[in-house]
Amino acid sequence: MAFYIGIDLGTSAIKVILLDEWQIEHAAISVPLEVLRPYAGWSEQNPDDWWQGVESALDQMAHTCSEKMASLRAIGLSGQMHGLVALDKDDTVLRHAILWNDTRASAEAEALDRDEPAFRQRGGNMVMAGFTAPKALWMVRHEPDLFARINTILLPKDYIRFCLSGEKISDMSDASGTLWLDIAGRRWSDTLLEACGLSIEQMPKLVEGSQLGGYLRTGLCQKWGIRQPVIIAGGAGDNAAAAIGLGITQPEQSFLSLGTSGVVFSVTDSFVQQADKAAHAFCHALPDSWHQMGVILSATDSLNWLSETLGQHVPELLAQMNTEDSAKSLPLFHPYLGGERTPHNNPNAKGGFFGLSRTDNAGDMTRAILQGVAFAIADARDTLDIADKPASQMIATGGGANNTYWLTLIASLTNCPIGVPKHANTGAALGAARLGMMADGMHIEQVCYAPEMAQIIKPDVRLAQALSNARKTSKNIYQLTSELYSFK
Repeated sequence: MAFYIGIDLGTSAIKVILLDEWQIEHAAISVPLEVLRPYAGWSEQNPDDWWQGVESALDQMAHTCSEKMASLRAIGLSGQMHGLVALDKDDTVLRHAILWNDTRASAEAEALDRDEPAFRQRGGNMVMAGFTAPKALWMVRHEPDLFARINTILLPKDYIRFCLSGEKISDMSDASGTLWLDIAGRRWSDTLLEACGLSIEQMPKLVEGSQLGGYLRTGLCQKWGIRQPVIIAGGAGDNAAAAIGLGITQPEQSFLSLGTSGVVFSVTDSFVQQADKAAHAFCHALPDSWHQMGVILSATDSLNWLSETLGQHVPELLAQMNTEDSAKSLPLFHPYLGGERTPHNNPNAKGGFFGLSRTDNAGDMTRAILQGVAFAIADARDTLDIADKPASQMIATGGGANNTYWLTLIASLTNCPIGVPKHANTGAALGAARLGMMADGMHIEQVCYAPEMAQIIKPDVRLAQALSNARKTSKNIYQLTSELYSFK
């Protein structure tokens, strides 16, 4: 029997799973990661910590599943997008990686978006501080000596690939998030790179996510007791990999992710640009396939913030929430704790409660957060609906997908049914493993099927109507307050 590994390099943890050819999970290991925040708006990690975490997880698998590891055929990679990993001519990491949720490059993003229209036209996206391109320009302006030493720029998961294989390769979906890719042409753009003082020679080779993207080093095969050469698939950015794990491969299929951030993801059969609405247009992880995303930066992270602030665990907060009067709309909450992407593209946006009264408690604030995130998700979904034919159903994933009340709010506000998978293993690590299977020669029809649904949450028209005024009020408050937060 053949075995496959999926590695998902997240922001808070690395997840590694071991599957057989029937996609039965035989092992799963999670290794926590620390985010470094030395200054306001900064978010960094040490790439060597990623590799140590992956190596540790695979060491454990080789120890506990030695016979299965001996029959390993392929590894698929998924990872947090947009991170900048800079290597010098000796392939030494020059600085800590600047992550997707780092906002230091807001001025650089504004300059690139203003001065180079090709970022929207070819790169398919409004330039935002979280993307890779403005981070490079920030280095030009603030760390010129380090920038001058850059020989290669890799994305987070591709640094893991480099450690596993010695190859400098990326895939189309993850490369889309750099803003240096010609999205329609699926190739690096000289124009977009030159705007940041870079060249194609400093970029990794590009492959499709389901294609060969290197081989595991012979020494690592020997260390982990593997009997044959192991393929490393091109892999995918985390959301494209999650889509593969959910069987989201065809146009008009869609998923909703309620994790640290919130994502609405929809497959398209061509490049559909909607940059003026801050929707993302990226290549999918499969050949001749694209997708759109609406992204909010703080979904479950808003709950985590309240938990940390009040000193109560999230389950305690949820238990105090009264959902019987689900149409109650005060207080209101803006989930813009780290700025916002879709549809506002405002790295300086701020979160806030509005309409608090002396009688409100932790449960009321918790409900406000769930409603506020649902409003933001609905705003992002509306953006995609403008750009392309809306999907008839979204499949839910992420930690927030366990909360039926939250999903009911979102289904009602978006007027879109939400499917809840029966089994939890539908995430990016599964998608990565599936890409490994396809790189090993298995067909997409064999591999990328949708999960069995535990339930379908249908829109509640009365709830949507009851909350419509609150949603309008929330939008008006944003317009009234956004100028107050124009400072950094």
